[in-house]
Amino acid sequence: MVNQETTAKDIGFTHDDFAALLDKYDYHFSPGDVVAGTVFSLEPRGALIDIGAKTAAYIPIQEMSINRIDAPEEVLQSNETREFFILTDENEDGQLTLSIRRIEYMRAWERVRQLQAEDATVRSSVFATNRGGALVRIEGLRGFIPGSHISTRKPKEELVGEELPLKFLEVDEDRNRLVLSHRRALVERKMNRLEVGEVVIGTVRGIKPYGAFIDIGGVSGLLHISEISHDHIDTPHSVFNVNDEVKVMIIDLDAERGRISLSTKQLEPEPGDMVKNPQVVYEKAEEMAAKYREQLRAQQEGVTIEEVPAAVEEAEEEVVEAAVPEEVVEEQPSAVEI
Repeated sequence: MVNQETTAKDIGFTHDDFAALLDKYDYHFSPGDVVAGTVFSLEPRGALIDIGAKTAAYIPIQEMSINRIDAPEEVLQSNETREFFILTDENEDGQLTLSIRRIEYMRAWERVRQLQAEDATVRSSVFATNRGGALVRIEGLRGFIPGSHISTRKPKEELVGEELPLKFLEVDEDRNRLVLSHRRALVERKMNRLEVGEVVIGTVRGIKPYGAFIDIGGVSGLLHISEISHDHIDTPHSVFNVNDEVKVMIIDLDAERGRISLSTKQLEPEPGDMVKNPQVVYEKAEEMAAKYREQLRAQQEGVTIEEVPAAVEEAEEEVVEAAVPEEVVEEQPSAVEI
């Protein structure tokens, strides 16, 4: 018969000793900590993870990825070691709840902030639309494109599955808002091929009391009422109709705001020609534009163009404010996939 005392003494390490050692080296894991853990059991709706605590920690399937998954095996493998975020304190059984999704979420916002700081253009496919705009995913986060920032003649519903170039309008992790602009990305790309003083041909796509919106190769520029003619004009409707083809000169390119400002006034051979005889304006447009560019080059103080009249600035601010209606932004989906 084996002497139990001798055996225990020979072993030199009892269960009580092991428990005391665990108590001595208890790491006191806290929510918010990022720890290394090893997967030792995959279950239908989650997994058990060894992080060195007394009890195996648990990660539910909805916390395994920033994107939706159907099975733990899509993300984790048995005996795999990786980082985990401690999501909650121990429950009544002493078990911690973990998350990978939260780590991906934090890193995604960090990456998106970096992309915004670099003023990068990103590309993403539309996966859904709503009455306010379209939804895309950027670095796994759900982003919103307001309808006013979608530059396409297609109905929004037909954009699902289409990849769009996008610029960042708003990146706010605290408010969980990621807002993007397709229009701004197109304007920037177009601006890279345009110059102030250049004459371009466009089509009138919309007329407002403060001016006309001219489509130039897929992007929109504003021909403010004060830049139509040297003569006074009561309304742009008295000079233009929707779908008119016009020659205009670029007088300002604002890539940061995504604005192209246009003028026909600067192309008038004689004041009022745009009202009295627009055809002569179009015929002499290149000649007048050349004179305009000469005047720009002659300026000495580093000012490349006359200041935009206050009325133009006010109207453009109105356009920008109207671009993202408050009720639409407030209803935009959160950036995190739920």
